[in-house]
Amino acid sequence: MINMNQIILIKYGELTTKKGNRNFFVNTLYQNIKNKLKNYDVKISKDISRMYIEFQDKDLEEIKHIMDHIFGIHMYHIAHIVDTNTDKIKEILLEILKKEDFHTFKIETKRSDKTFEISSQEMNPILGSYILKNIDGISVDVHHPDVLVKVEIRPYHTYIYINGYKGCGGYPVGTQAKGMLMLSGGIDSPVAGYLAMKRGIKIDAVYFEAIPHTSLEARNKVMDLTKKLVKYTDKINLHIVNFTGIQEAIYKNSNPTYCITIMRRMMYRIMEKLAKRQKGLVIINGESIGQVASQTLTSMSVINQVTNMPVIRPVSCLDKLEIIKIARKIDTYDISILPYEDCCTVFVPKHPVINPNLEECLKIEQNLDYEKLIEKAIHEVNTIKIEDSKLDFQDLL
Repeated sequence: MINMNQIILIKYGELTTKKGNRNFFVNTLYQNIKNKLKNYDVKISKDISRMYIEFQDKDLEEIKHIMDHIFGIHMYHIAHIVDTNTDKIKEILLEILKKEDFHTFKIETKRSDKTFEISSQEMNPILGSYILKNIDGISVDVHHPDVLVKVEIRPYHTYIYINGYKGCGGYPVGTQAKGMLMLSGGIDSPVAGYLAMKRGIKIDAVYFEAIPHTSLEARNKVMDLTKKLVKYTDKINLHIVNFTGIQEAIYKNSNPTYCITIMRRMMYRIMEKLAKRQKGLVIINGESIGQVASQTLTSMSVINQVTNMPVIRPVSCLDKLEIIKIARKIDTYDISILPYEDCCTVFVPKHPVINPNLEECLKIEQNLDYEKLIEKAIHEVNTIKIEDSKLDFQDLL
């Protein structure tokens, strides 16, 4: 049975900066939460500044875990629902605080119901005095309290809650169009996908493999990374591209120092074609400026020449330690460091070119029948739908 005495109260944060299209952002967040909680007995309601979830007590911890992975939530609280009556508010507030271990507290009252006879500023000392009389050894601290008590007085009921749980922030996934994430098995690209979703972008992931030069373990590693990312959205389509023929042709016909540059140019060509097929508007990757040879500004410029599609690099200006910190936070780091090489690392030359020349790239590519190889790779793409943190091989298309 749904708990009628408590509710999850959600605050929007950045969504409140929206004006004319604020309802669109709120409605998208509402739908995302509804999708994530579809297997629970809940009732979700919303207004322009708050969202409310009625829940069963037995599901609270699981629901909190899900809430921690939904973009668009700035903060949420487990609020007690009380009749808008001073004596009742005092009674429940005392019950709540008697269960807490604290020395100092502060009360902040917000009176939305202007017909209630006591103002917010008058209510604070009334409630504070009552708590001080009934709990020994505590004091008020208006600057740095151990416990911050919020009291929201509404027409039919009052919400009381203490402290709170920090949400993911950002925008709800789906408030922007789709982007295509170049997902390798490394540390950076899952973080890039996470940060792109935080700005509301819905993502498809693309993994380039070169079996037998790369292993099935490397593919499984990317699937596991995708399952970590899908916690923040409803589903992610993982497109697996057979890159073997293209990679072998590159290493057979290219100057070894240019192999990585040419390989990345081919990947971008494939990404653009896949994006158009999947209705994606941008390419997303984990490139970080200067981290490796293909990520110098000169290399990025030369590689980017093959596409007119925008390329988003969310981690481009972060250092490695900052990226690792996020990877640990989203629980992808331990998977990313597993020792299974992808096609970006398995054939790295000893001295890759740092400042490639565009004319030299075009000259090398004249020796490759790459358009036919690219069309073959796209035709043979396998797509796996990863949904609700579960992988269903029946969805292999």
